[in-house]
Amino acid sequence: MKIDNDFNDIDALGDNHIGSSSDTPMRDDAFELSKEEKIDIIKDDVRHIMETLGLDLTDDSLKGTPNRVAKMFVNEIFGGLNPNKKPSASTFDNKYKYGEMLVEKNITVYSTCEHHLLPIVGRAHVAYISNGTVVGLSKMNRIVDYYAKRPQVQERLTIQIVKELQNVLNTEDVACVIDAKHLCVNSRGIRDIESSTVTSEFGGKFKEKETRREFLDYIQLDTKF
Repeated sequence: MKIDNDFNDIDALGDNHIGSSSDTPMRDDAFELSKEEKIDIIKDDVRHIMETLGLDLTDDSLKGTPNRVAKMFVNEIFGGLNPNKKPSASTFDNKYKYGEMLVEKNITVYSTCEHHLLPIVGRAHVAYISNGTVVGLSKMNRIVDYYAKRPQVQERLTIQIVKELQNVLNTEDVACVIDAKHLCVNSRGIRDIESSTVTSEFGGKFKEKETRREFLDYIQLDTKF
């Protein structure tokens, strides 16, 4: 039957960790509900899942779980879906005329795989070459964190970080490499606890071999691109 084939295709897409676009798929009505309304709805859904699994929600250890999970989804691990939480990235004139590469490496990444809603944990390494403006170092971390806090595929996350910094800094000369473990690979399916995934996005001058090599030397990631 066609419907079975459709579901098989969808499962294959998720198991192979393939994303559909560089923008997070969002419905037009995504922000019509308040945070409180979303928490109430999700709480009931989590309760239903737990009850379906046969868990006793009258137990002291479990009875608060639906509410905790709902608040965690809305306020924490998927908080990056809310555009009001997007960090303001003020820029400053590059008055000291620093014209070399600036690298912020080992930025902690906590995200969630959109296929199985399991954690993605790793490090992001971000660099740019100033086009006359600079951005505060902590803002680079905040941009990574904002885009990580949503259901993601690692390729999209890498692209979104670069696009945002290109927009903030008004330059194409931005690069990002992410090295992360996916618990949907490490803890289920193939259950390979050693493997990690490396993704990269290079813009402007970083597409040039010499500049790209300099960046990779800074982050000491011996990966062939």
